[in-house]
Amino acid sequence: MISNDILYETALKQFDTVAEILNIEDGIRERMRNPKRSLIVSVPVRMDNGKTKVFKGYRVQHDITLGPSKGGIRYHPNVDLKEVSALAMLMTWKCALMHMPYGGAKGGVQCNPEEMSQDELERMTRRFTTEIVQIIGPDKDIPAPDLYTNAQTMAWMMDTYSMQQGNTIPGVVTGKPLLLGGSLGRAEGTGRGVAYMVMEAARVLYKNLRGLRVAIQGLGNVGSVAARLLNDQGCTIVAVSDISGGVYNPQGILLPYLLHHIKENKHVTGLMDTDAITNEELFELDCDVIVPAAIEGQITEKNADEIKAKIIVEGANGPTTPEADKILQDKKVFLVPDILANAGGVTVSYFEWVQDIQYYFWSEDDIQKKLKDVMIGAFNRILALSNKKGIDMRTAALMLGIGRVAEAKKMRGLYP
Repeated sequence: MISNDILYETALKQFDTVAEILNIEDGIRERMRNPKRSLIVSVPVRMDNGKTKVFKGYRVQHDITLGPSKGGIRYHPNVDLKEVSALAMLMTWKCALMHMPYGGAKGGVQCNPEEMSQDELERMTRRFTTEIVQIIGPDKDIPAPDLYTNAQTMAWMMDTYSMQQGNTIPGVVTGKPLLLGGSLGRAEGTGRGVAYMVMEAARVLYKNLRGLRVAIQGLGNVGSVAARLLNDQGCTIVAVSDISGGVYNPQGILLPYLLHHIKENKHVTGLMDTDAITNEELFELDCDVIVPAAIEGQITEKNADEIKAKIIVEGANGPTTPEADKILQDKKVFLVPDILANAGGVTVSYFEWVQDIQYYFWSEDDIQKKLKDVMIGAFNRILALSNKKGIDMRTAALMLGIGRVAEAKKMRGLYP
């Protein structure tokens, strides 16, 4: 796991590199390097033991050139200003790449949710929402779930915001429960998008998906959905891992048994008819596809050269360091970058926001078709630019996203 300082510096370095390629003028470049608005708040919470504890909360709105800002809320001990600033910037490029009318945002509270009760989490969420209520809204900034937050968290945020406005406003957040204006397909949107990207990469390299050996690091919401969909398409899931470690079977892991094992034991380790492996060893396996869907900084210069897979699809944010990127490029690994691969979540969040504003909701088949069209359209635009310029997919994706924001800023000009 890389530090937040490195995450922030990497985001800036990626931007500077692409800005140079695109020859973005200095004034616009300087504006794009800096967030539009950064808010740090104290979040006092009465804990179950009667004592008051003050948490630190953040919300960074990187850009609003193309529309309101959009991005997740995370609860984690490592949340700080540099982390959410970096992720907000990447969200700006992601939304622009996917042709959405959004800028990027990110936020969170520095806490350990695993040590907090449900009541404490609710009180913290409601107080945090109150502290940032002035800068969020369906036409300002739309939060969504992220690390250790979920549909229930969004329900509390929506209720708190609505109570202060005096009427119900479902469009203030996305990722809500269906009953409160959530969207069909939202829960599996990111994992489904990852699966689509594996399918498209396989089409480019192998022409056939069936029989491809896939290893997935991280079997949370994203990894588990991707595993199920790829298994349904005839892929062989040879390895999976979570925080406890991993399991490997070169003949393939039977997914129903795996899901039952996780339900009973909470973790993947100990699955019958598999060999135990570490998260690190997963990247060295003889397989065709690796899906890093856990946390950032997992593929580094220390292990990139050991990777045998020809396709990597980044389900997590920032799982590959810049040093590892160079090694993978030299090895001719086809890498689908996070800015595209995990964009299924924000895409279905966009669909949810549109439905909330219209008060008209779509079928799940419609949502899946629209998601597939958006994801494959973006993939083809990136692949075409990559082939035309002779550049890697990550650089091509960043060029398309950053270029759209830069062009929009140039058109709008500078006020006053």
